[in-house]
Amino acid sequence: MFIHKHPYKPFIPENATKLIVGTLPPPRFSIGVLKKGDVNFCYGSIDGQLWKILDKIYNLNLKFETSEFAIQQRKEFLITNNIGICDIVVSCIRKKIDASDLAMENIQLRDLLYYLNKFPKIDTLLLTGGNSKNGPEYHLRKLLKSINIKLIPVNLDTPRIHQFNIKKRTLKSISLTAPSGAANRAVGSNLKYKSQKKKNPNFNTFDFRVLQYKKFF
Repeated sequence: MFIHKHPYKPFIPENATKLIVGTLPPPRFSIGVLKKGDVNFCYGSIDGQLWKILDKIYNLNLKFETSEFAIQQRKEFLITNNIGICDIVVSCIRKKIDASDLAMENIQLRDLLYYLNKFPKIDTLLLTGGNSKNGPEYHLRKLLKSINIKLIPVNLDTPRIHQFNIKKRTLKSISLTAPSGAANRAVGSNLKYKSQKKKNPNFNTFDFRVLQYKKFF
């Protein structure tokens, strides 16, 4: 039995308008045993794609290494672009040490609404995954339901878009395709992906995410 605790506090610039919301980084970030190329910061796994996608979109020339410089690059990008990161899961229990959302048990959620109230300029939640069990949208829906707030559908195509209201303030959530290899099978079955792949055989699942994320970042 492994108690998996989130190793990072939310990173939210004062003027943030967008908030990246995921679940938990791989367990190795919680126990401090990092891989070569990992960055000791949110979404820092060398196996993940979020920072690689943003690097491609913004031409950031990011370093993928375990260094303070790599951390500062990412923080400066977030501050400059008014983007925060606040994952929705604080901790869970795992029967085996892996990064699967589905395998999380006894999940403790972060008080996301506290941060949304604290930073009133936030109007968009960029969810790094969908409504499958224990995904970011799944937990957001559960959290809002607990306080009688409805998640209202706006667009149910990929990426799914919803909106909800807090104190006369309307926010939207966008359920992006997860920036992980585990989601590649779902991308492969996506009709938009298949259409692009037919036009260009070199088009891949990373390219698909870049095009999708570019619209919302």
